[in-house]
Amino acid sequence: VQLQESGPGLVKPSQTLSLTCTVSVGSITTNYYYWNWIRQPPGKGLEWMGTIAYSGVTYLSPSLKSRTSISRDNAKNTVWLQMNSLEPEDTAVYYCHAEVWDLYSGTYYWGQGTQVTVSS
Repeated sequence: VQLQESGPGLVKPSQTLSLTCTVSVGSITTNYYYWNWIRQPPGKGLEWMGTIAYSGVTYLSPSLKSRTSISRDNAKNTVWLQMNSLEPEDTAVYYCHAEVWDLYSGTYYWGQGTQVTVSS
């Protein structure tokens, strides 16, 4: 599984962020594949933002649920993150992350991350 994030880099406060995760070497609809968005603000730890499963079911962090959505395009093998009402505190490196599960264990894959800065 190979993951590549892309996005605007710089966003103004109150605007909406849209990030794309392009998946190669694997299909986003393959059973037991889970696609996550995780971010890391400067000087802080990793924060799970949400997941879209192979089935299409989404799970969102309660703290971000009100302004975050995750969706996908099966034909393009792409997962999207959208977050509105951005604040400077949303400045972070945003990662696309994949979990691949079998009966016994999971394997994890990371994209290289994309820096998002929220500033006027």
